[in-house]
Amino acid sequence: MRTANINRTTGETEIRLGLNLDGTGRSNIQSGVGFLDHMLTLFAKHGRFDLVLTCSGDTDVDDHHSVEDIGIALGQAFKEALGEKRGIVRYGFFLLPMDEALIQTAVDLSGRSYLAFSVPMPAQKVGTFDTELVEEFFLGFTRNLGCNLHIRSLAGSNTHHIIEGVFKCAARTLKDAVAVDPALEGEIPSTKGVL
Repeated sequence: MRTANINRTTGETEIRLGLNLDGTGRSNIQSGVGFLDHMLTLFAKHGRFDLVLTCSGDTDVDDHHSVEDIGIALGQAFKEALGEKRGIVRYGFFLLPMDEALIQTAVDLSGRSYLAFSVPMPAQKVGTFDTELVEEFFLGFTRNLGCNLHIRSLAGSNTHHIIEGVFKCAARTLKDAVAVDPALEGEIPSTKGVL
């Protein structure tokens, strides 16, 4: 089974995260940031990843440290669960409508880190959640997984729908990329022989 357990403790957060790439979409998320709990629940469901997460962070200051560090821990978990990446599809792409929003994501699990995030946010907050933290989450994720991830909003006026679309679309894209391709028979999908 492709699983990982990450324990990350800093002066700002304490995170315990469990991930199963070959799950059924079950999750138990307690990040301390309500809106992020909802987004990660959607992420697990639509990616068919089993995800368990607890985070104790300095949310009395703001949500930044918790959101960024959870992105870091989730990226580390994906990297650990994928191991050498033998037999995986490697690439993923998805286009997702979310009511009036339209989100496009593409990923290459190349081992190289790059995030292209072109998602204008009509509002600075959804409830108490700072919308700029969505990009911070995915920066932490891509840097620690080692992937090229492109996220683009093609349309949208409702900030909640845009962010929900981003998390759902990223999950579906990653689901496709981490899938095992029986035709590869355990090969590493690269001419270099390593990813």
